[in-house]
Amino acid sequence: METDTMAHNPVNHPLRPLYRVVGFLAGAYLVVFGIVGLIQTSGEDFTGANDKTVLGQGANLLLSIIMLAVGAIVIIATLIGRNLDTAADKYLGWGLLVLGTYGLAFSRTDANLFGQDIHTVIVTYIVGIALITTSLYSKVAPVEQAGAPRQVREGRTA
Repeated sequence: METDTMAHNPVNHPLRPLYRVVGFLAGAYLVVFGIVGLIQTSGEDFTGANDKTVLGQGANLLLSIIMLAVGAIVIIATLIGRNLDTAADKYLGWGLLVLGTYGLAFSRTDANLFGQDIHTVIVTYIVGIALITTSLYSKVAPVEQAGAPRQVREGRTA
């Protein structure tokens, strides 16, 4: 039985810097959405649907605070690195998918606590999937622990 195989999720992926930039940009978008949302929805109800739009999406004060906090965590974790960004992107990405699903299920009801409309749900899904994808390819490890690249393991030249 071979024990020197690479995990399903690649370690030290060659495009890791690109994925980290994607994660950073996703976090930056969430921060901008949160700040603009705080400005646009100040004075409105904390929860529930309203007629305010933030960057073309429905939002309220609660959603703006959540997006600002998630974006700030993503940016800080990306700047720190050392696989902290991998964990943060994974869990926060899944959290955004849950938030988007909640918004999709309750967008036209009184249970719409976050003031989401379909545009907000779509953007939340896209950002969540971008963060999850980033977490899959941004893990780092020392070279001796990472294993051989796929070409070497398969007996081909790199």
